[in-house]
Amino acid sequence: MKIADAFVVVWAVVGAYIVRFGLEPSFVVESQESTYAWLSVALAIVWWVMLGAWSSRNTRILGSGPDEYKRVAAASLWLFGLIAIVSYVLRVDTARGYVGVALPVGLAGLLLSRWLIRQHLNVDRQRGKSMSRLLLLGGPSAIAHLAASLEGAKHAGYLPIAAYSPSSTKEAALEPQSRLPILGYKPDALSIVEAIDSCGADAVAVSAGVQLHPQTLRHLGWELAARNIGLIMAPALTDIAGPRIHTQQVAGLPLIHVTTPTLEGGQGVAKRLFDVTVSGLLIVLLSPLMAAVALIVKLDSPGPALFKQERVGIAGKTFRMLKFRSMILDAEAKLSELEHRNEGSGVLFKIREDPRITRVGAVIRKFSLDELPQLFNILGGSMSLVGPRPPLPSEVEAYELDARRRLLVKPGLTGLWQVSGRSNLSWQDSVRLDLYYVENWSLAGDLVILLKTARAVFRSTGAY
Repeated sequence: MKIADAFVVVWAVVGAYIVRFGLEPSFVVESQESTYAWLSVALAIVWWVMLGAWSSRNTRILGSGPDEYKRVAAASLWLFGLIAIVSYVLRVDTARGYVGVALPVGLAGLLLSRWLIRQHLNVDRQRGKSMSRLLLLGGPSAIAHLAASLEGAKHAGYLPIAAYSPSSTKEAALEPQSRLPILGYKPDALSIVEAIDSCGADAVAVSAGVQLHPQTLRHLGWELAARNIGLIMAPALTDIAGPRIHTQQVAGLPLIHVTTPTLEGGQGVAKRLFDVTVSGLLIVLLSPLMAAVALIVKLDSPGPALFKQERVGIAGKTFRMLKFRSMILDAEAKLSELEHRNEGSGVLFKIREDPRITRVGAVIRKFSLDELPQLFNILGGSMSLVGPRPPLPSEVEAYELDARRRLLVKPGLTGLWQVSGRSNLSWQDSVRLDLYYVENWSLAGDLVILLKTARAVFRSTGAY
């Protein structure tokens, strides 16, 4: 990482110097060019040092999450901000062309290099390499849940290798669900440290359900610090996004505050304004494509180009959702004849080779072109660009209590379900993703989902 940062920084600074002063040889070195030559050397060194000072190379944040990118951007912007302040205070006339090239080119290069390194690192981690070996400390159910979560997020770089369960009443050699070896049950720091030494863990994750005295945890922290082993606290908070979590120190206790996002007031207005602006713009830009799809659908099989279906929206209110027709005219009447072939899970009905789908319908479904008319639903206010999948009334009737929280926000043209596998998702995963969106909505998150949607549609994974 240090070498990559050094290469990008030098490349950006040298490039800015060449753009500003050129490469024409001269026997007489002008004083300004000489000054900027030394400034370029100093800038490259200070920039590289600041990236380290902002902990952008910390192994804890490499390869997962936005913190790495935030710290790279913060270090770079602080550096050039300081240059601007110093230039103003000392009345130094800094060449705007030099700074105007070095900052954006260098920052873009740093972010791109980190992204490329992250892709390589993620490939290694999927193979079980470049991982931090983790000892899980907690109750049996908490250990199983944490192990399963980390197994599904290998890009985070944590590999559970063993467990320690001081709160368990039944001693066993293996944790039954995760199949991790259980190295001990004694609730004292010395026994836990011995288990850590025996398995060679790089870090310890303290999960929910651990019954240890606070003083024992404190002593454990001291012992781990002396061995340069990380200590990770994993509270029983699931599917909570980082921006909602705030830590406050009270009497030496790190209290975790969890805020609840709402779609009322300014946030609701901002989301609605975003929906209207983007959907209106897309309708104008995509109107030729929608007209062509409508004509092809009409010519391919008997029936209207548009298909209207009753769906359930926010607060359980029904609305007529628009789609380009991708099935034969009497498709819904033939649904009962195909129920025995249902490949969907939970309340979803899905068939990979549905005989009701027309030739054109298979193509427009593959690339989600059948969903373009929903832009008019968004403009009208019954849907949003991003949100949970719009359910059928029959599906809502079968909802359990948890799933009904999906109806707290407007259904979306796209969502986490769209960028995470679409029809390949199980019912449980679909509900979990929708609930995560409801609990952690943000406008920035919507933008990220929209960007990921383009890639998901292009790959057409899970579309049938």
